[in-house]
Amino acid sequence: MSLSLPADPPRARRLTGVVPQLLRSLTGAGDWFAPATSAVVFVVDGLGSAQLAARSGHARFLSASGTKKDVARTVFPSTTTAALTSLLTGEEPGTHGIVGYRARVPGTDLVADQLHGWETHGLDPHSWQRAQPLLERESDAGRPVFVVSKAEYLGTGFTRATLRGAEFVSAATVGERAGLAADLAARHPGALVYLYANDLDAVGHKRGWESDAWIAALERVDAAARTLSEGLAPGTGAVVTADHGMVDVPRHKHILVTADSDLAADVRLIGGEPRMLHLYVEPGQERHVLERWRSSESGRSWVMSRDDAIDSGLFGPVAAEVRPRIGDVLVAARAGVAYYDDRVADTSSQKMVGQHGSLTNEERVVPLIRLGAFA
Repeated sequence: MSLSLPADPPRARRLTGVVPQLLRSLTGAGDWFAPATSAVVFVVDGLGSAQLAARSGHARFLSASGTKKDVARTVFPSTTTAALTSLLTGEEPGTHGIVGYRARVPGTDLVADQLHGWETHGLDPHSWQRAQPLLERESDAGRPVFVVSKAEYLGTGFTRATLRGAEFVSAATVGERAGLAADLAARHPGALVYLYANDLDAVGHKRGWESDAWIAALERVDAAARTLSEGLAPGTGAVVTADHGMVDVPRHKHILVTADSDLAADVRLIGGEPRMLHLYVEPGQERHVLERWRSSESGRSWVMSRDDAIDSGLFGPVAAEVRPRIGDVLVAARAGVAYYDDRVADTSSQKMVGQHGSLTNEERVVPLIRLGAFA
């Protein structure tokens, strides 16, 4: 079947290229960024370009520092686990193997949480995530590399899978972390500093990106970006980017897969996230499930087989080991809807407002704003 999927502009910059290009800038050979003595990448989880533009009055510094063209395209699925791993390895999900928020461990009925469930689900950070983290590679080569984030992320499975090799420095607020990042870059020539803030994503999931709480968090992020910029030593460059954007989905637009629903028939397990499902189906029933979901949902979602998705290049080159982690059928929301498996015991995730994971511009286009030596 020929899929009508949204196409990226031919010269669109990919999130996978950001850190490699920052490293090239440190040698004076970058194509995206000017030469720099040290570099900071400030990742604001959940800040899409569409949301930033819509609330530009509450992010005056960031809005004044970039233009509509200062953007990049995140990976598919447009979710934290896949996107941050791609940013930090320079590889597509089909290579590094993190193909969504939750994915089936091949040969089992375990659908593992790839953000919080490394320890509880027994995932090995050194093998389940298949690509070498760029910070580890650079550290091994002698470059000073730092992670500035919340203390609670120190030593987690996801941190070890994506950020190992770096010295971890923590502070409670995003403003404090921004100041630390600028100071580390100044005191360690040649350094690469990864600065992370999850404030917008956390508030967005709980209250929605159109909420007053999200605006307040955006104002704190904007102030932190100003703090970072003002603290950069001469010759130091910084870039502000994100892993994904966000779409608000009210509860009345939830689509529940209940035990007696036709959509649940022959679907053994559901992974992914509410706007990008991985359906793992009973053996031999792939075609029937695909046709059933297409008949019901193609008006509001892209519904495709695993082969469709791989052949379309959505995951990039897909390694043989990664292939069975991808659902037999994929459902990526096009309209403002979200899908939930209502058969599970814990339905607390249905309280989320802000969502992401699919192929829309609101979810996939993120800022790429240059500061300091890169401006």
